[in-house]
Amino acid sequence: MSDVEEPTKTEAGGLPAVELTPAAARQADMALPPALAADSVTDYLKASLARVKAGESGILPVVGGLILISILFQALNSNFLTAGNLVNLLVQAAVFSLLAMSEVFVLILGEIDLSSGFVAGIGGAIMAVLLTNHGWPWWVSIIVGLLACAGIGLIQGAIITLIGLPSFVVTLAGFLFWQGILLKILGNGGAVAINNSEVNDIASANLSPTVGWIVMLALVAIYGATSWFGDAKRRKAGLVAPPIGVTLLKIGGVLLAGIAVVLLCNTDRGVIVPIQGVPYVVLLIVAVLVVWTFLLGRTKPGRYMYAIGGNAEAARRAGISLTGIRILAFVLSSFTAGIAGIVYTSRLQSISTDVAGGTLVLYAVAAAVIGGTSLFGGRGKVIHGVLGGIVIAAIANGMGLLGFEPAAQYMVTALVLLAAVTIDALARRGRVAGL
Repeated sequence: MSDVEEPTKTEAGGLPAVELTPAAARQADMALPPALAADSVTDYLKASLARVKAGESGILPVVGGLILISILFQALNSNFLTAGNLVNLLVQAAVFSLLAMSEVFVLILGEIDLSSGFVAGIGGAIMAVLLTNHGWPWWVSIIVGLLACAGIGLIQGAIITLIGLPSFVVTLAGFLFWQGILLKILGNGGAVAINNSEVNDIASANLSPTVGWIVMLALVAIYGATSWFGDAKRRKAGLVAPPIGVTLLKIGGVLLAGIAVVLLCNTDRGVIVPIQGVPYVVLLIVAVLVVWTFLLGRTKPGRYMYAIGGNAEAARRAGISLTGIRILAFVLSSFTAGIAGIVYTSRLQSISTDVAGGTLVLYAVAAAVIGGTSLFGGRGKVIHGVLGGIVIAAIANGMGLLGFEPAAQYMVTALVLLAAVTIDALARRGRVAGL
């Protein structure tokens, strides 16, 4: 037998690993989940149910968990599901969700990044120092902070890939090293206050109710057009695509979700003065989610990440540059952590040496896994990080309303994480047994 390059079968929720030749494309389509090969909505739903029974539960566990958490906390405290608390919960979840999204990139490869908490702190600290101490424009300060974080990812990714060291060890060293750099940047004062309204508004200001509706409809229109024409292009090319009815249902579901969010955020949640509108930070989360989802699902580098995580040797034989893709994943991870650091700094309106980098990175990994990303590589989506971050924030928010101490919050979060990992492990065994 010859070493013919063929696409590896991944567990990336229906994404083909590689499309290098017509034969490879056909094999990739054969590897797609049966739900995407269905000819009707009914067949699609039946195939989806079969996938769930086979262990491909997707986001169902985390969505079910969110519903149970909401019911429980609402029963114990009637303020949990109020508009004011739910919008506050979304803002609280922003940092967790962004850090979890950063972890998704490396977890897909079967790697881990333990430095993301302090990398986020580095991004916020550089922005704060340039803005406050040196008088740089706010947008330039943010860009420099994000580029510095991307550079950190480049350094760590290169060490891991080129030297062949375990990501656990390298990023653990980064955890300590970047914590020291953070102390150096902030100096003896230990804190830098942010007095710039543009930066502080990222986590505290809201869109007007009218602008919120316009933005939501524009985003749904973009999603709808992308989904519709993307699926049509695949059908025209003879590749597997969901039935037209399923595409319409997905667009309708996104529209309903957008309407629900805008209605919730436009509810007056002020006590002394009216407060309405979608928070800027929610729009930022959606923007990052859309861009990174497109990158992972619609571009070659994204598909290659799934291929490497699913079977690195098969990916190498298919002609994929393992070194370049792995380094790119760590760059994207640190860059996204930098965005989280900007939001963290904006919300506190300051940055200090008290950044809880250890707690943040543990919550980040926990949120990604709770959301549905596999610790074993090859499977995960950016939406998993968002949903997992909301779960983490919901637990902290609900237990805070009930007056529980942080100790109880940590223990409950640990149990939820353990349950998520158990589900992932059992599902993986089911998929392996079904091969």
